[in-house]
Amino acid sequence: MSLATHQLELLSPARTAEIGREAVLHGADAVYIGGPAFGARTNAENSVSEIAGLVEFAHRYGSRIMVTLNTILHDSELDAARKLVREYYDAGVDALIVQDMALLELDLPPIQLHASTQCDIRTVEKAKFLSQAGFSQIVLARELTVDKIKAIHEAIDPAIALEFFIHGALCVAFSGNCYISHAHSGRSANRGSCSQDCRLPYTLEDSQGRVVAYDKHLLSMKDNDQSANLAALVDAGIRSFKIEGRYKDMSYVKNITAHYRLLLDELLTQRPELAKSSHGASAFSFTPETDKTFNRSATDYFVTGRKIDIGAFDAPTHVGLPLGTVTKIGPDWFELAATEPLANSDGLTYMNKREVRGMQANVVKQLGTRQDEDHAGNRIELGRWRVEPNQAMKELAGLRVGTAISRNRDHAWEQALLKKSAERRIALDLLFAETDDGFSLTLADETGACAYVTVDHARQPAQHAERAESGLRENLAKLGNTIFAAREIDIVWSQPWFAPASLINQLRRDAVAALEAERAARLPRWTRTPAIDPPIAYPEKSLSYLANVYNEAARRFYTKHGVELIDAAYESHEEDGEVPVMVTKHCLRFSFNLCPKQAKGVQGVQGQVRAEPMTLINGNERMTLRFDCKPCEMHVMSKIRKHIFDGPPPSTVEVPVTFHKKRPAAPAI
Repeated sequence: MSLATHQLELLSPARTAEIGREAVLHGADAVYIGGPAFGARTNAENSVSEIAGLVEFAHRYGSRIMVTLNTILHDSELDAARKLVREYYDAGVDALIVQDMALLELDLPPIQLHASTQCDIRTVEKAKFLSQAGFSQIVLARELTVDKIKAIHEAIDPAIALEFFIHGALCVAFSGNCYISHAHSGRSANRGSCSQDCRLPYTLEDSQGRVVAYDKHLLSMKDNDQSANLAALVDAGIRSFKIEGRYKDMSYVKNITAHYRLLLDELLTQRPELAKSSHGASAFSFTPETDKTFNRSATDYFVTGRKIDIGAFDAPTHVGLPLGTVTKIGPDWFELAATEPLANSDGLTYMNKREVRGMQANVVKQLGTRQDEDHAGNRIELGRWRVEPNQAMKELAGLRVGTAISRNRDHAWEQALLKKSAERRIALDLLFAETDDGFSLTLADETGACAYVTVDHARQPAQHAERAESGLRENLAKLGNTIFAAREIDIVWSQPWFAPASLINQLRRDAVAALEAERAARLPRWTRTPAIDPPIAYPEKSLSYLANVYNEAARRFYTKHGVELIDAAYESHEEDGEVPVMVTKHCLRFSFNLCPKQAKGVQGVQGQVRAEPMTLINGNERMTLRFDCKPCEMHVMSKIRKHIFDGPPPSTVEVPVTFHKKRPAAPAI
């Protein structure tokens, strides 16, 4: 069982179960979260009991909970992983997001498996293979264009849902194909411990040693934002829309989930043949703004074709939104002409010599307003503000009159998000009727689930007919402490009867409890998609270390599918020479207009530009860049450091995993 072909799923991240609950309330159809071990974010771990509580909460709205088990596994970890999967299944988890093919060889409960983005799914052949090997949902590579996504969709079983990242941080490498962190520090990205070397500053030299770019963040990407491409992605076959961010805080998840909930709901209104995959509607007490939370500015990456400005080369930090201009400098303050109000504790930034400088506004005071003109010549009103920063003015190098100021933390806006900021309600129709012995109440929700309860009570004519009916409607609609909201209330009786408020309240509570029980009983158990038998052939006969085969079970899987030569994963410490430690669609030759394809057809330039190697330099670290122009890929070459190579391959076998003897108790409804 998988998503229906007409259903759209908004999939939000959760660092903690508490954040997961807020993601659901803010409109997530599904949430992905890390468990106590084997997730690709080692500092975003949660106990099984915490996840079980989140499952119970999410299922009330028909939302799914997926757990990440997407590291590559050492042989010594397979048994612990198998036991943990059993715990997840018993806790009601709907699916596991996995990278290691060993999991398809283990004796697991029939929990649904989703192929992680770490599987590097960017070809029709690989997507088709995984869709027939036992996966119910596959996460496509972020580097794909709409046309390539559509080709994959048309080639695979439509019952296999396609998932795609629509927002958040971008890994510059093809997911699963980045080993810089392990080569230089021993921290493996495929083991959940990336040191993010891609966010470091580098100097770029050409083949003759000439500096092309100096001290820039050349491997740092802008953040993904597919807000403008949702309809095109739907048409291409995407059904699960994934937000990145299992390290992100509560305000990010609330804001970005609400933003895409509104966009998808608008799309669903325009496309009645489509439907959301969970139940209820969310209402927000704030206006979502993607630029208000941490970002490195935005790109839609390769979805609509290759672009030259996908990199966040100047700063891998959050610069924020333009706020105003410095008008006066004082001994411990500066004045600002600002387009928006300021608040104490706002975070402010400015650029100085290509570097982002930041400060906190300790105290702000409005001095007045003044009229000005914007770039289009329109009259605007600017606030005059005095700002006392959290550091001495002499420490704010480059801050002078005329400096442009941005705000990367809007304290007042963030404080609003720390409070209750969303409600999610499921539409409910109520039918109150008389019976031979008293009264009945029927509830029917937006999914078709129904509950019917009765109460014996002597009927007495109401003294005031109109007041009796209006009072009854008012009492029936009191659903504020439930997950429901009244849509229609019908009353069927031969005449207005007197119905005490206490009786109506009890009837309503009993009916809601019965409806919740019916909804829980109707909730589907998402089950594994069976692999095709006999096993289909893998698209290739040999696998390099890029396939991340780290245990005998994964090796057995590929052998069963016809692979004849299987190299060990990079983390096995068998690659001691210089090899590609990053494979990426991002090309620095292209970014600096040094691509042979760019020169093609340009008079006087054609044939003069060649894809010669270049060098990336950070301190004493020098990495050669090689360019494979046919698929438009850049390979970052490096060598694993000797002390890492000579050390034991990474394993978390020594880290204890606590298991529960039985399924954690569900919270009371």
